Amino acid sequence: MLRKMNRGKKMTSSRRHHLKSLMLQIAATWIEQEKKEIEEAKEAYMSQSCPEPDLSGDQAALMEICKKLHQAIDKIDDERYDAEAKVSKTDKEIEDLKLKVVELAGVKKPALKKVRMSADAMLQALLGGKHKVTMDLRSNLKQVKKEVKEEPTEAVGDWRKNIEDKADRKKMFETS
Repeated sequence: MLRKMNRGKKMTSSRRHHLKSLMLQIAATWIEQEKKEIEEAKEAYMSQSCPEPDLSGDQAALMEICKKLHQAIDKIDDERYDAEAKVSKTDKEIEDLKLKVVELAGVKKPALKKVRMSADAMLQALLGGKHKVTMDLRSNLKQVKKEVKEEPTEAVGDWRKNIEDKADRKKMFETS
């Protein structure tokens, strides 16, 4: 069936629009479902890690609960600091590796623009303004005399005679 679709007409715009809207609806439901799962996971973690404190009791019991909470906060802050340190260290490593990759690839040369410049101007730019160099290439060329070849006029002959000979040849091939 796919072969027939590929050979035949393309998908109509209304069909394409309908399929696109269906895909967007499905993606939206997946996102909502994922948000619910994340929220449930947060609640489960919080209920496991931080149980509800028992506030019924005297002042000494409440002070003990406060001390435990402060210890738990300190422990969590230490873990957060360690995690941040690890992240910053890995970020620096990533940046260093990126720089090494760029160095290994080499510096890209910019595209050069064409500049029209005579040979004299080029030599003057290379050698500097002090040196006066002229480069007249034509003066250094060797002079060559052309010999005119005369073609014999007899070889040309009467052109009507040549046409008649060729017509005879053509007849000879047609008859066979």
